[in-house]
Amino acid sequence: MSDEIMNDVDVEANIQENMREEEQGAGGRKNKLFYRKKVCRFCSQKIKIDYKDPDALRRFITERGKILPRRITGTCAKHQRKLATEIKRARALALLPFVVNE
Repeated sequence: MSDEIMNDVDVEANIQENMREEEQGAGGRKNKLFYRKKVCRFCSQKIKIDYKDPDALRRFITERGKILPRRITGTCAKHQRKLATEIKRARALALLPFVVNE
């Protein structure tokens, strides 16, 4: 009976030790990732979004023609909405492709 109790204690100790190892990285330090905050280019540089400039709009679409999301481009919500409407307007006027030919 005492052997079963000792085994249970050893199992719990191993579980707690493994949890501590997962929380800590190499050398006992905790792994923390810091990401640089993305700043909206249109706000900081006072750039106007224009559908007549397809080269500038191409930076915000993928090679397949999809509009890139805010979390990737770093634009603010206001300018992301404006950017989406200008890209759609440029597509309607055939300045930008809807899809890329493969």
